[in-house]
Amino acid sequence: MKTRILAVLAILMLALPLGAVLADGHTATVGSIIANSEDHTVLLAAAEAAGLTEALAGEITVFAPTDAAFEEALGALGVDAETLLGATDLLTMLLTYHVVPAAVTSDMLSNGPVSTLEGSPVQVNVSDMGVMIDQASVTAADIVAADGGVVHVVDSVLLTLPNDPAAAAGDIAAAGSSTVFPLAERIKDEYEAAGFAGTLTIDSIGSGAGFERFCEQGASDISNASRAIRDSEIESCETIGRSPIEFRVGTDALAVTVSADNEFIEEATVEELALIFGEAVNWSDVNADWPNEPIERFIPGTDSGTFDYFVEEVFDEDSTAILAQDPTTSENDNVLVEGIQGNPNAIGFFGFAYFAENDDVLKALSIDGVEPNAANVDSGDYPLARPLFIYSTADIMAENPQVGDFVAYFMSDVSDYVVEVGYFPAAADAIAGAKVEYLRQVVLGTGPMGDM
Repeated sequence: MKTRILAVLAILMLALPLGAVLADGHTATVGSIIANSEDHTVLLAAAEAAGLTEALAGEITVFAPTDAAFEEALGALGVDAETLLGATDLLTMLLTYHVVPAAVTSDMLSNGPVSTLEGSPVQVNVSDMGVMIDQASVTAADIVAADGGVVHVVDSVLLTLPNDPAAAAGDIAAAGSSTVFPLAERIKDEYEAAGFAGTLTIDSIGSGAGFERFCEQGASDISNASRAIRDSEIESCETIGRSPIEFRVGTDALAVTVSADNEFIEEATVEELALIFGEAVNWSDVNADWPNEPIERFIPGTDSGTFDYFVEEVFDEDSTAILAQDPTTSENDNVLVEGIQGNPNAIGFFGFAYFAENDDVLKALSIDGVEPNAANVDSGDYPLARPLFIYSTADIMAENPQVGDFVAYFMSDVSDYVVEVGYFPAAADAIAGAKVEYLRQVVLGTGPMGDM
């Protein structure tokens, strides 16, 4: 793998001859490499506007977006170059996020985070397709300055969000999805450990109940959801003067689970799931090889986004059949786990994180022959994978800066913790899109993407 990566990087480096990058051959510093490049005029202007040109020297590494990359970013942010160059605090934050305070050549890159001068890490993904830095592809590698600095040209502007937990104060109220809950709780712990001294509450009440609290009662600052907000819920939000902003935070593979003591089922088709959770009374009603014993069902409550998603995918949005057999329901996924474990005739479904926490007493079924694992979720092959979200509004975050700070912290660090709690990262472009919305609506005030 490493040999293939170096070969790819060598080709990328040859694709951008140094003569094209360095008009006068002056290679003293990283700054002079950028200054002499016809493709990095906006980056140079940004560094000058932020007062960072003198910092572009010595053994540092710069991931250098091209002018085309800046043009695309400006369009997404809904501002012109003059506006961006005038926003010096934002500009400084973004530029220092492109700088690693050490010389890092391609042979030193590997999968994982790399610390930046801004303080937040960029995520490096090395594959036989090339190198990704966050959502950006490296298009030319290892342009080395005489003083040891390194430039890697990238095709997108890297995005980070401003946050300072130690400076934030006040109350933050979040509520909603039980599936998003363990992720939100994990990030809450880190946010508090980073210095937040206010009160941050996260209630696990289901996606539907969370939207009701957020959009009808106006009683929460953040709504956690394992499904996208519905048009009717947006209308309810707008009725009370709220315009929700959607932030994609990860991907869940919904796990259909049985007890580890169950010895007769390892996989099911979506059609079999419709029978198991629908009209079948005994297991043998679904498959003659399965025992003639009653199916005991444990499912999330009807306010849960998990319930909504399962009904949508398995029952074509008709919940009549799944409720006809009087299943045990709960908004608390731990109650479902307790009902299934040790009971070979029980079956249920919930977010993958709860299975991951209890894989010693449960087993997850393959669906249509596909296991619920990272590769199959990332490829889209697993039939029961779904996006995870949090919602807030620009007004809430402006009036309560601590809410905006937490959302920014959440979006900046979510990929570090989403796998840890048992879920899967959202695609890089989805995370980038969520960061763009935050910068547009909260930092720059240019409105939602649809207003362009």
